[in-house]
Amino acid sequence: MIPKQLRCLYLHGFRSGPSSVKAQQTIAFFAQDDCAQNVHVPQLSPEPSVAMDEAQFLYEQLIDEVGIENVLIIGSSLGGYFASYLVEHFGGKAALINPAIKPYDLLKDYLGENENMYNGEKFIVTEEYIDELKAIDVPVKSPMHHLLLIKMKDETLDASLAIEKYRNGPCFIEHGGDHSYDDYPKRLPSIINFALAQY
Repeated sequence: MIPKQLRCLYLHGFRSGPSSVKAQQTIAFFAQDDCAQNVHVPQLSPEPSVAMDEAQFLYEQLIDEVGIENVLIIGSSLGGYFASYLVEHFGGKAALINPAIKPYDLLKDYLGENENMYNGEKFIVTEEYIDELKAIDVPVKSPMHHLLLIKMKDETLDASLAIEKYRNGPCFIEHGGDHSYDDYPKRLPSIINFALAQY
């Protein structure tokens, strides 16, 4: 049972959005307990610094509304990178689904024009974009406040980097799988339990 006071901020990945499969699965899971309205899935700007400001604004709003102990961030891929920053700076808890660890290295392969897979928005990845990502890299000082969910056969990201960074906190490390994390719905009850745990 999802408590009525629990709020969830879902942060999508690179070139993604609120219509993504995992975002919609999260909303559907909360809807089972009539709490769909408690899930907030913003369409983040393709500009990292703007996206971070947008996510931070929403996170602080939710904290003001229900208290830090009642707010959970779920971040997928690049959204996991943003989520970790927010938790380290403002407290709270984040569940990280195949999170990006060094997106400023990975996204150098995407320099130039890109297109959002869901809304068709075109944007440019520049060296400044890469620098903005590097500027929000944070070390993990609160490992128990990050839940890592990782698939070892992620074809997009190096799973070993995530395991190294978050190894001192709770983890679901699974062999096989891919970047889409197809069985995400079966992990949602554990994510809620993590959110409700007192530590």
